[in-house]
Amino acid sequence: MSRFGRLFERFRPARATEHDEGPRKETRWIVAGLGNPGEQYRRSRHNAGFIAVQRFADNFGAELNRRKFNGLFAEISTDAGPAIAVTPQTFYNRSGDCVSAILGYFKVPAERLIVVHDEMDLPMGQLRIKRGGSDAGNRGVRSVAEALGTPEFIRIRIGVGHPDATGDSINHVLKPLTAGEMRTFEAATGRAAEAIGAIMRDGLERAMNVYNQRA
Repeated sequence: MSRFGRLFERFRPARATEHDEGPRKETRWIVAGLGNPGEQYRRSRHNAGFIAVQRFADNFGAELNRRKFNGLFAEISTDAGPAIAVTPQTFYNRSGDCVSAILGYFKVPAERLIVVHDEMDLPMGQLRIKRGGSDAGNRGVRSVAEALGTPEFIRIRIGVGHPDATGDSINHVLKPLTAGEMRTFEAATGRAAEAIGAIMRDGLERAMNVYNQRA
């Protein structure tokens, strides 16, 4: 090789390797579960999104053990293509910080985002899937919409019911579930994990037809 050829080689961009940490263009979906980090919240209604997304990852033998973007995430190969599952570690009301960062890094548009969260306006155990709309007072969903500049992402809402007449909403969503409540909750989060895969594989409309029913 000539002296000029060797000089040119010095300035040629390095080829990507399998160890590169740069964004991967083939990523098709981001799945974000809303919740609060910390053992004291692990069995709470507010962590419905955390639990469902962790169960989705479990279905494909993946662990959410990579820490970046103020969250824990895993890159997953599914039967519907690649996805990234993430649980923001910023606390519920600032979930958008993590979600917007990971969408920006991997260059995934908002319409390929699925957010899973608890919903007091639904009875315990019921699911509802929709795209866009208002946040209905859910501050985690509001944080995501504000950070992205659009509400046009898919939501899987897991019903946790309203507090009784003697309770308040904050205590209702943060206190640990009883054993009986946990059985209902586990069934609902398991269905939500299945719904994530159905949206990716079969499309939003078909998934809504299957999962927007009484639990």
